[in-house]
Amino acid sequence: MSGTDGQRTARDETHEERADRRWTELMQEIRVAQTGVQIMLGFLLTVVFTPTFQGLGQTDKTIYLITVVLGSLATGALIAPVAFHRIVSGRNLKPHGVAWASRLTFTGLVLLLATLTSSLFLILRVATHDQYVPWLVAGVVAWYLCCWFVLPFWVRFRHASGDED
Repeated sequence: MSGTDGQRTARDETHEERADRRWTELMQEIRVAQTGVQIMLGFLLTVVFTPTFQGLGQTDKTIYLITVVLGSLATGALIAPVAFHRIVSGRNLKPHGVAWASRLTFTGLVLLLATLTSSLFLILRVATHDQYVPWLVAGVVAWYLCCWFVLPFWVRFRHASGDED
């Protein structure tokens, strides 16, 4: 069934009920990612005030600045759905809000991946000065990509029933 104009979907819910359910699910997902990125950004923001930071080379300081900017962008993207909802709430735009919030959340996850990659690269560079750091970071990034994107997309395409949910 189409789910528009009060019709029921395959889950036996109206278009509006589906939007409500998807919004609730999305907010639960965002809570997990938001908390992690906010804690990480909080720690990153304090690093510049430590004595060790002053002793870093220019390359490491540049990596740090990129990391902070990426963390800030990720935080913004993951908080944006809340502001979006607040601004469009009560205007019968929930299905559109869900779609945009989902896009912003996905963007936030990609930015979070970039922030984690940059943070790990900087920490391992400073801690070990080892030539294997890029390879270690690449391995971790590959793991994140598999867990966050490859596996879910594989399941989605392999087992999709055609009901867009």
